[in-house]
Amino acid sequence: MAKQNKAYKFRMYPTDEQTLVIRKTFGCVRFVYNRMLAERKETYENLKEDKEALKKAKHPTPAKYKKEFEWLKEVDSLALANAQLNLDKAYKAFFKGNAKFPKFKNKRHKQSYTTNVVNRNIQILGGHIKLPKLKMVKLKQHREIPSEHIIKSCTISMSSSGKYYISILTEYEKEIEIKNIQNVVGLDFAMNGLFVDSEGKKANYPKFFRQMLDKLAIEQRRLSRKNKGSSNWNKQRIRVAKLQEKVANQRKNFLHHKSKELVTEFDAVVIEDLDMKGMSQALKFGKSVADNGWGMFTSFLHYKLKEQGKQLIKIDKWFPSTKTCSNCGSAKEIKLSERTYQCTCGLSLDRDVNSALNIKKEGIRWLATA
Repeated sequence: MAKQNKAYKFRMYPTDEQTLVIRKTFGCVRFVYNRMLAERKETYENLKEDKEALKKAKHPTPAKYKKEFEWLKEVDSLALANAQLNLDKAYKAFFKGNAKFPKFKNKRHKQSYTTNVVNRNIQILGGHIKLPKLKMVKLKQHREIPSEHIIKSCTISMSSSGKYYISILTEYEKEIEIKNIQNVVGLDFAMNGLFVDSEGKKANYPKFFRQMLDKLAIEQRRLSRKNKGSSNWNKQRIRVAKLQEKVANQRKNFLHHKSKELVTEFDAVVIEDLDMKGMSQALKFGKSVADNGWGMFTSFLHYKLKEQGKQLIKIDKWFPSTKTCSNCGSAKEIKLSERTYQCTCGLSLDRDVNSALNIKKEGIRWLATA
């Protein structure tokens, strides 16, 4: 039996008093994070030439600031401790060369904090959740958390429109049986419709952002005309944020359904390991790439396949899936404007379907050698 983690996200409806405590906690977590980062940055600047001294240098903790700033004692101490852990992770990633030097947080960053379960301080009870410093908070629990799942931590966050959410991280034991791979599908990324598969089916992504673009532009123009910081400006800012959140929620819902369909039908899904950021910049298709959420879609595929003992296979992004004939294997140059792949062997096929077939074949070849 292996331990697995799964998160459940729900909408929260805190009272005015609870909202005040939540916002105060956001501010305290940000304050402590920035204080610790400032000290670490100073230490790094002074000792970066001496790696041994840098390794031995003592790092500040939230407890250090509670004597000077007593109002830090009013919020959840575990939230402050997690701010330190987050900074530690950011620092380790920087020293490993996996990330840039940590940046200071401000109110424009996502407003959130994480707390942990200690002595049953977090419990879900009849449409409410018990949380440290907040007591019972109303919860819209649209799905049940299985009884065998143990709550490990909770992350409370606030969206740009002022809505509150809680992400509950659980741990459970499950024996994952590795599936015997029989049904394999290849997916070719499509700028307009998310993907075309090797069966010839299209995802037909509805382009939620494009649909909302005109309405969003009107509301953003109205926002630009108002005095920043005024009551009317804030109301209009929330209108814009709600439109953006609606698009994000529509996209996420669509991607969840599509990934579930594929995971249910196939034992392995083969995709290309694409650099979406580079692609959006090079091809100047930034809006199209951002709209269809390919990165999010592949993340959903990965964890859903893993839960069922199935596989997500990523082939090399330089694999010539577009140039190669899926029938005879010969290769030729093909322009972006050409939508049909025609080969001297007689093949005449939609270029995306041809690519998806090649991706599938490469995935099967990889499985045979793995």
